[in-house]
Amino acid sequence: MISLNTNHGAIASLDVMRSIASNLGDAQDQVSSGYRIGKASDNSSYWSISTTMRSDDKALSAVEDSMGLAAAAIDVAYTGMTASLDVVNEIKAKLVAAREPGVDKGKINKELTELKAEIYTIVESSSFAGENWLHRIDATDDGDKSMVGSFYRDGSDNVSVGTITYDMSNQWGTNHLIDENYHNGILTNVEFARELGTATEWVLMSGKNHAIHPEMVLTSTTSDQDVEEMISVVDAMIGAMIDAAASLGAISKRVSIQTEYTNDLRDSLQTGVGGLVDADMNEQSTRLKALQTRQQLATQSLSIANAGPDQLLQLFQN
Repeated sequence: MISLNTNHGAIASLDVMRSIASNLGDAQDQVSSGYRIGKASDNSSYWSISTTMRSDDKALSAVEDSMGLAAAAIDVAYTGMTASLDVVNEIKAKLVAAREPGVDKGKINKELTELKAEIYTIVESSSFAGENWLHRIDATDDGDKSMVGSFYRDGSDNVSVGTITYDMSNQWGTNHLIDENYHNGILTNVEFARELGTATEWVLMSGKNHAIHPEMVLTSTTSDQDVEEMISVVDAMIGAMIDAAASLGAISKRVSIQTEYTNDLRDSLQTGVGGLVDADMNEQSTRLKALQTRQQLATQSLSIANAGPDQLLQLFQN
């Protein structure tokens, strides 16, 4: 039935066009943004999950940066420790040579002085971002070194930050090599001599501000017993340095493993978020083309429907 008051064909065509326009706008949004779910109104559940996962990914990115700094600090300390260990081994060899009868202890002592100066140079330069794990100035340097190592969310949606800790203490004091004001550093620590029960409480080096205990110095009057005591004390110090270097190596390996795991975890999060909210570009581009074709057909249909009353008017004119 053709009516002058109501154009049923035009109304139907307009409904189809409005539906196509809505779908077309949705497809265009997905193609332009790349997201199937770009706002909460698209799918509140998936949007909430993906937003939380993106937030966690940013937190993991910060953890990754922190572990990069931690790895650098550990590497600097380890490099300084092993370089100093090589020099102390050289000092031990010089002391063994000084035990030989008729040797010129004064000349050997000059070598020892230069080797000690080299240790000072290594220790003082083993600094990263204002921290030096080998050089003790005062008690504020005694605290264990904590580094951010992880970020995780439990089943109850509670978040936590995990840390990796390097223990600065050992059975003789601290794992610093030089203590400027006391005798906690390995090379300035009198506890090695006390534990060995030597007649003289030797230290390999004295801090710049603390020289109470006798530093290992060779002179023409240095006895064979003194030299043997020095060798024993230095050997014990080398053992402590090896333990400290091993701890640094172990924690460096842990940081490396944790960094790799964090990278993999971030990749998994990003893949998960993509699976929830990313648009299938092949599907959406095909859908967009189809909707554009339907829109053209609907426009033609509306044009035909609008031509109906004109045709009826021509009947009356005839």
